[in-house]
Amino acid sequence: MSASDDASPRRRVLVVAAILAREGRVLLTRRAEGKHLAGLWEFPGGKVEEWETPETALAREIREELDLEVDSLAPFVFVHHDYPETRILMLVYRGRPVGEPGAATLPWRWVPVSELDPASMPAADLPIVDALRSEAAA
Repeated sequence: MSASDDASPRRRVLVVAAILAREGRVLLTRRAEGKHLAGLWEFPGGKVEEWETPETALAREIREELDLEVDSLAPFVFVHHDYPETRILMLVYRGRPVGEPGAATLPWRWVPVSELDPASMPAADLPIVDALRSEAAA
């Protein structure tokens, strides 16, 4: 069956995520209760609104969720993933955190790339983990 034969159209969503690294560790946030995939750890980011550029959306999401500023955003990898109800295109950027998270609205933690646990992360984030590990092995 091809994608065009799919009788159940899915909502398409453009999302952004950030790889914020410090001292060999990356920043993860925990998905809020009541949301899709609640409780899983993910790279910070969120949905791009119609009026935003991906970079603007990513800076806004990180500011809102972590009270953290980022700069030096540069594309890292793009991920396409189909969930049963949604098709997402995730634009993943590297960025430099300016300071530490402040009055965060989500739990967060710094995790060494070697200790990222795919079982505790959304499926869409797994290609990001693979890319980070491949890069570290090179």
